[in-house]
Amino acid sequence: MKLKQRIELFLALAALAAPCAFSQQLAVDFDKAASEITWTLIGNVHTVHGTFQLKQGYLHVDTSTGKVDGEFVIDTASGQSGDSSRDKKMQKDVLESDKFPEIRLKVTKLDGVLASQGASSVKAIGQVTIHGATHEVTIPVQVTVNGAELTGHGTFEVPYVDWGMKNPSNFLFKVNKNVEIDLSGVGHVTRSR
Repeated sequence: MKLKQRIELFLALAALAAPCAFSQQLAVDFDKAASEITWTLIGNVHTVHGTFQLKQGYLHVDTSTGKVDGEFVIDTASGQSGDSSRDKKMQKDVLESDKFPEIRLKVTKLDGVLASQGASSVKAIGQVTIHGATHEVTIPVQVTVNGAELTGHGTFEVPYVDWGMKNPSNFLFKVNKNVEIDLSGVGHVTRSR
């Protein structure tokens, strides 16, 4: 084999091996206290804002393939809007939190490239399990990795009535059949190859 052919073969093999050599695994453990889950429900009289508490959250990401294993667990009973009578009704009649104590968001894939450093716009693809049923979701997420810290922010709508939950509207007060969920997470990143 001539020298030129050897060099071309070497360069071709190096090009094939490069994605493997530079792929990186990111493990992210989310800080419950620094992460925030808020919700917004628009009504005819006023808009209701509330929060949920994150029980746990993690992501394992292969940056070269976008493959993800991740899950966020939300305490259903932590949902509150600042009005105790409204919250009691939400817990009892809509969320049925005694029967369904957790909301789970399972992330299985990222559509887009997650930079191992800096800002990225991706779509988190997975399933939400809420009120005893699992539903497919795609959530646009803005992610920033800064050293050992990852921050992410995504918003999506939950058509809670279509997903089997009771509409809390009454004769005077009417609300939308969709609730907007806003997720903001802060996590610690561990890297491996």
